[in-house]
Amino acid sequence: MMRVAIYGRKVSKPNLQCFYDVFEQIYSFGWSLVLEEHLADSILQKGTLNYNYTTFNSHIDLKNKVDLVISIGGDGTFLKSVSYIKDSGVPIMGINTGRLGFLANVSKDQIVEAMNEIKHKNYIFQKRSLLRVEVEDSKDGDYLAMNELAIHKKDTASMVAVNASLDDNFLNSYWSDGLIVSTPTGSTAYNLSCGGPIITPGCQVHIITPIAPHNLNVRPVVVPDHMPIKLSVEGRGRSYLMSIDGKSVSIKQGQEIKITKADFMINVIKFENNNFLDTIRNKMLWGSDKRN
Repeated sequence: MMRVAIYGRKVSKPNLQCFYDVFEQIYSFGWSLVLEEHLADSILQKGTLNYNYTTFNSHIDLKNKVDLVISIGGDGTFLKSVSYIKDSGVPIMGINTGRLGFLANVSKDQIVEAMNEIKHKNYIFQKRSLLRVEVEDSKDGDYLAMNELAIHKKDTASMVAVNASLDDNFLNSYWSDGLIVSTPTGSTAYNLSCGGPIITPGCQVHIITPIAPHNLNVRPVVVPDHMPIKLSVEGRGRSYLMSIDGKSVSIKQGQEIKITKADFMINVIKFENNNFLDTIRNKMLWGSDKRN
C-alpha cells in the first residue's frame, strides 16, 4: 500500500476542493493518507475531513514511513515541503492552486491525470541539488536551500560590502544591497529578478548574483557547484540578514558563511507533458508579442 503525505500552508474555501480532489484519488487507489499536522487543523477549520488519516510534523515522521509527498499551494509551499523531506529520498510532486509555477507545475485541473500517472508509474525523477550553508559560530547547525541564499542589509540604507571567495581564491568585494547564491532551481526566482541567468535543471553550477551593485560592471557569475563559496559582510551596520529560501537569519559583521553543494538531492516527479522549456515560455510570455 502506497503512503502519501500531503503538505499545504494556506487553506482557503476556494482551494479546499483541490485538497479534497487529491484525497479522493488517494482513497480510490486504496492508498494511505498522511497529513501535515497544521494542515489537518486548517482543513478542519474550513471544512470537514471525512477520511482516515495520520499526521506528521517533522522530517523524522516522513523518513522511511511515506512513499510520496504532494505539495499543494505554490512554489513557496513546495520549498517548505522540501524541509520535511531533506535526505529521506522521498519523491515530491507539486500541485499549484494559483498560477503555473516552476516547481509546483501540476494545475488543479490536472490532478486526476497526474494521480493516475503516478499510479501507473508513468513518470521520472528529476534530481534537484541543494545548497548547504554553514555559518561560523552558529548554534543552529547547517541550513539547506533548494532555491537560494541571499545576504541583505538590515538596519541601514547604506550599501554593504560582501566579500566572496571561490575555492579559497578571492573573487570580489560586492558593494551592493546584497548578494545571492543560487542553485539552477533557484535561477528562476530571486536570481532572475536581479538580472541573473536562467539555468536549466541538471546543470552542475551555482550562480553568484549581486543585488543592485554600485559598480555596473559587476555582473552575475556562474561557477562549478563543487567549488566552495565563502562570504563575509562588512558595512556600517552591526548585523545583517541572511535569507535561506525565504527564512531569515541574523548574521554579524565579519561572520564567515560557507556554501557548498549538499551531499544529497531532491527527487522531483516529472511527467512527460511537463517540460521546463514550455514552463519558461509560458511564465516569461515568450512569443506572446506578435511583433517579434
